[in-house]
Amino acid sequence: MSQDLGKSLLAKTDVIIESWIAAIREDVDVESSKDLAYKSVRNSIPLVMEALATILSQSISDRHQKLEDNGWEHGIVRAEQGYDVAEIVREYSLLRTIIFDVLTPELIANSGTEIIEKVKTIDSTLDRVITLSLESYLATRLKELEQVRSQLILTNQELTRLVATQKEDVSHMAHELKSPLNAIMGFSSLLLQQQKQAVKGNETSLSLQMTEKVVSNGRQLLRLINDILEVSRYETGKIPLNIEPCNVRSLIQIVVETLTISANQKDLEIIFNCDIPPEKVQTDSLRLQQIVTNLVSNAIRYTESGTITVTCSVESGDRWSLTVADTGIGLNPEAQAQIFEPYYRVGSKKGYSEGSTGLGLTIVDKLVKLLQGTINLDSELGKGSTFKVIFPL
Repeated sequence: MSQDLGKSLLAKTDVIIESWIAAIREDVDVESSKDLAYKSVRNSIPLVMEALATILSQSISDRHQKLEDNGWEHGIVRAEQGYDVAEIVREYSLLRTIIFDVLTPELIANSGTEIIEKVKTIDSTLDRVITLSLESYLATRLKELEQVRSQLILTNQELTRLVATQKEDVSHMAHELKSPLNAIMGFSSLLLQQQKQAVKGNETSLSLQMTEKVVSNGRQLLRLINDILEVSRYETGKIPLNIEPCNVRSLIQIVVETLTISANQKDLEIIFNCDIPPEKVQTDSLRLQQIVTNLVSNAIRYTESGTITVTCSVESGDRWSLTVADTGIGLNPEAQAQIFEPYYRVGSKKGYSEGSTGLGLTIVDKLVKLLQGTINLDSELGKGSTFKVIFPL
């Protein structure tokens, strides 16, 4: 009977995987899977199923190794795809349920003792795969944490120079840095303590959660530091320009495609229209890319439903325009008057958008002026905002 159950699992693998992916697509607790292609969600699960079927048929050591290798790879891929711990655990929970549902006819054909034995084998095997996936997920997150730490070290000297030479707004800057820095220090300390123990069970979950918080706060701190440095470079006149012919349509298209993933996660549509001929514009492509990225990212951040429209066209008088319009929360007149000021963020302190440093639009404003352009805002509270930038050709 043991071989029959393994063969039945192999024969029904496609059915199990199809049902599993359908369940994941519908499950609100596995949000990261919604924007992934079928193949990406499927990942290494067929290989896990094959190894599980072999174990149910006969206990062979190299098959166990194959199962462990596939479980390890699954965790790495999920980390790269942006899953969190709860989503990985949830997708394996769904897989377990579907396997038992599909194999019920074969299981009940066995004696009571055999049923218990097979159920224990399936459970213990899946538990091992889950543990391996979480361990590899943790290893990937720790590697990412080390990269963030290295970046923080590289920017530390320049930040120290900034604080020493630019006294204005230093107290404000210190206040903004305090929260993410304290979080990184606190969670790092707890994480190091956890890593001294075996990574298993609930301890694994706790370690992963702490790692994610450290990485998230580290990224936020880096983003804030880099924005502060960018503003500082502008103020001291240290932003070099490289003016050359630029294919504006292609440059903006690349930015839009890159940010489409973030927009799709909020069910937003980005519409792009451009009638400027290639190589028509003379500008600094890197600085223009920064402007477009900040404007579109800002539109995504403050829009919960609807569309974001990016338009570029030739204006009269040897000028061209870039327009980013959204259907987001909009701004009242008071907010519009302060929107380009350093550290100004829309909403109350408790309602600040995640990832916002309050410097994105300040940088846009300064870069637009650096490229001899002008920027205008047309917004209405509750109906969205339109930023229009006009540059010389």
